[in-house]
Amino acid sequence: MDKVLVIIPAYNEALNIERVVGNLTENYPFYDFVVVNDGSTDQTGEICRRHGWNLIDLPVNLGLAGAFQTGIKYAYYKEYAYALQFDGDGQHRPEYIGLMREKMDEGYDIVIGSRYLTEKKVDSMRLVGSCLISAAIRLTTGVSVKDPTSGMRMFNKKMIEEFAHGLNYGPEPDTISYLMKQGAKVSEIPVQMDERVLGESYLKPFNAAVYMGKMLFSILLVQNFRKRD
Repeated sequence: MDKVLVIIPAYNEALNIERVVGNLTENYPFYDFVVVNDGSTDQTGEICRRHGWNLIDLPVNLGLAGAFQTGIKYAYYKEYAYALQFDGDGQHRPEYIGLMREKMDEGYDIVIGSRYLTEKKVDSMRLVGSCLISAAIRLTTGVSVKDPTSGMRMFNKKMIEEFAHGLNYGPEPDTISYLMKQGAKVSEIPVQMDERVLGESYLKPFNAAVYMGKMLFSILLVQNFRKRD
């Protein structure tokens, strides 16, 4: 009744997906998971099918928001109590899933795996962007979130339903900020994350700067006019 579903959106992660899901199935078999193959043009889907892994194959690329919402709808219809957003590139470590689940028992709706509660040396550009977004969230909600850009987030059943029914709910800091304004309780636990070993990240310096700008604009302005779905 309180099972966790690990949602793994994957776009062209053929170089990483076998290692990521293999680690889950071999060392953490008590967690259910679903890989959402987001219209990959490489062998991501084929690798998952060959292993017989739980897979949702999207015919076109919907982007992270669409892939995540597909997984969250699956969690909703399968009546999972918790859903975890988990990267398919190998950066997230599954040993923290249990700790995030335990944190939920303290009455939180969203628990974030935070790099900046533990790491002393981080990418300076990433840290600056995260600090700016964190300041914007604190200014608009009064709550401090140390690592708002972390992609490792766990949601309870209430949030699963919220995301499953809300077409405009992408798994981004501005949505977390909006939900906090609506009363969602958010906490963080310290985690360590690995660097991507293979493949290329979408968030190169220019894209990262554009992303940060969009998040700041959305948190400081757009969210004030947002209507609940």
